Amino acid sequence: MTYTELASTNGEAQTIVDTALRTAPPAELEPGKYYAFHTQTGIKEVDLTGPEHTGTVARKFGTTTVRDAQSFLTYWDKHHDDNSEVYADNERLTVTAVLDAHTADGARWGGHRLHLALRETTAWQQWTRNDGQLLDQEAFAEFLEDHLPELLEPSAADMLEIAQSFQAAQKVDFQSATRLSSGQRQFQYVETATTKAGQKGQLTVPETFVIGLVPFEGSEGYKLTARLRYRIGQNGLRLGYKLERPDEIRKTAFADVVQAVGEQIDTTVMNGTAA
Repeated sequence: MTYTELASTNGEAQTIVDTALRTAPPAELEPGKYYAFHTQTGIKEVDLTGPEHTGTVARKFGTTTVRDAQSFLTYWDKHHDDNSEVYADNERLTVTAVLDAHTADGARWGGHRLHLALRETTAWQQWTRNDGQLLDQEAFAEFLEDHLPELLEPSAADMLEIAQSFQAAQKVDFQSATRLSSGQRQFQYVETATTKAGQKGQLTVPETFVIGLVPFEGSEGYKLTARLRYRIGQNGLRLGYKLERPDEIRKTAFADVVQAVGEQIDTTVMNGTAA
């Protein structure tokens, strides 16, 4: 057979194939399956496994972040199963649930997660930000006035009176401070105003005071002791406070959140970080 005859035969055969393909009845494809067809231009692939074809999502995935224990438990109750895992990270102060964790019999996606990232309250941030800082009289008095709800011992009313006393004693020269047997600190001063120049006076301030703070949004409140700090120098009297073990209170608050979560779920909360 010559080349011309062979080419003619192949052309006729292709024509027959093309005609058969065009006249073939349409095939119904089933959703949820993957198909591959031979065509004159190559292999044609049809993927019908996606949710737009099946009407259902193949799997849950993504990370949901919540800010308190109750929100964590609400989402957990809706999406967990018997193989879900929970991890508490004491350093990062986070709780993470892997809702589709691996089973004992095989691997799963591990891509559907719930993340509890606690957020500090504004009051906690403000008290810890000024911890150890010395402020001038007016700034210290204004800070106390702005945070009266957190002042427990002495009472908010007593602390307000102390704050107002410092605001009133602006044109004075503080000379010394004495610790009283009652545990208070007494500041001695001399008036410098024209009408009262030379007159002496004193202000008495508690050396320690107790505040109540909620470290995280949605968590419980805790008591902290603040110790009065002061300095008398060329710039006058400067005042501040030093909180006792705020980091320990913060860790305790986190541990209590983890305990509150663990008491409401049937899964052991592991100490660590999910892979």
